[in-house]
Amino acid sequence: MSEAEVARDLHAVLAKVQQGVEIVIEQDHRPVAVLKPSSPARPGRKLSECIAMAKAYEAKLGYAPIPDEDFAKDVQAGIDARRDSFEPPVWD
Repeated sequence: MSEAEVARDLHAVLAKVQQGVEIVIEQDHRPVAVLKPSSPARPGRKLSECIAMAKAYEAKLGYAPIPDEDFAKDVQAGIDARRDSFEPPVWD
């Protein structure tokens, strides 16, 4: 598709992308970009699962895995993002 065609009806173009179609955008008959569906997010593990895995490795190997600095920063960022207080429900 030309960039003019994409600009004319972006909504329709995005609808096609959501259906799984890859759209090649051309400028002067040369491809300049590709619109395609985003890849689904990888499922993550709960922190409790990571801890259990680390303990299992420690029991099996005799030492615990040491997380790298980026992992520790990611965990801390996740904790900081969820610092809202927990108010348990009041039962009648």
